[in-house]
Amino acid sequence: MADPDATGDGVVRPARTALVTGATRGIGRAVALGLARAGLDVALLARDEALLAEVADEVRALGRRAVVLPCDVTDVAGVAAAVRRAEAPVADGGLGGVDLLVNNAGRIDAEVPAWEADVDEWWQVVETNVRGPFLLVRNVVPGMLARSGGRVIDLNSGSGSHDMTVSSAYNLSKTALMRLGHHLHAAGGAQGLRTLELAPGVVTTDMTASMRMHEGRTEWTPVERTVDVAVAFARGELDVCSGWFVRVSDDTPDSLRALAATAGEVAAPRRLRVLPAGDADPMTDVLTGR
Repeated sequence: MADPDATGDGVVRPARTALVTGATRGIGRAVALGLARAGLDVALLARDEALLAEVADEVRALGRRAVVLPCDVTDVAGVAAAVRRAEAPVADGGLGGVDLLVNNAGRIDAEVPAWEADVDEWWQVVETNVRGPFLLVRNVVPGMLARSGGRVIDLNSGSGSHDMTVSSAYNLSKTALMRLGHHLHAAGGAQGLRTLELAPGVVTTDMTASMRMHEGRTEWTPVERTVDVAVAFARGELDVCSGWFVRVSDDTPDSLRALAATAGEVAAPRRLRVLPAGDADPMTDVLTGR
């Protein structure tokens, strides 16, 4: 039987289903509901089953199917079982497959330098922010590739692209997550895998409310900007930006499409790299040409 998602021209069809982690509150909930409003059926993954049920009711009120997946993203067996439930046939309560994975679940550690960090908290942040997305990718992407492609959004952060003086586990983990997303683009792009590292700016959430660095802040990035980019990517409108790091406090779907049109032959646009130490650096060509 012909694959209904195959186009034969390298184009990946718009997503019809999504799996969103950390879907019970904040950015994850907003993205899940935004995707449902855009016509996608959504699998919702988080640890709190009661809150998941509430978001699922909101998705269904929008006329879309919802699958509740109570799970910790760091649990190997739990994630595998959750993805199986999400990909189960519609007749069995699943979505029939996952076209879009949104890795949103995340944690942050105390705002102290690395030498003052709590060892257990530090590693738990890395596990949630890196091991979690890896486990979801490991279980979801094979199905996407079998259906000729799919899309992955990592909710990243500006801290993934620059050094921080505090919260070193968060800083490290978001940088590692970006590298994982770039790996997926490089390794799976020819097979129809599209990826986006999406930084939401500074959104009002439980996490940001707990951070000293945001005390007294009056300007916040509307979560709707994250939703707009996520929906555009789900529809295939930003596939030209696959592998990019985007930040919605500066980027919009329109500006990203315009920027991509001018990127030309720039090597590895919007991706992590080591910069040369000035024009005389003998490694300039090596560092900027790959």
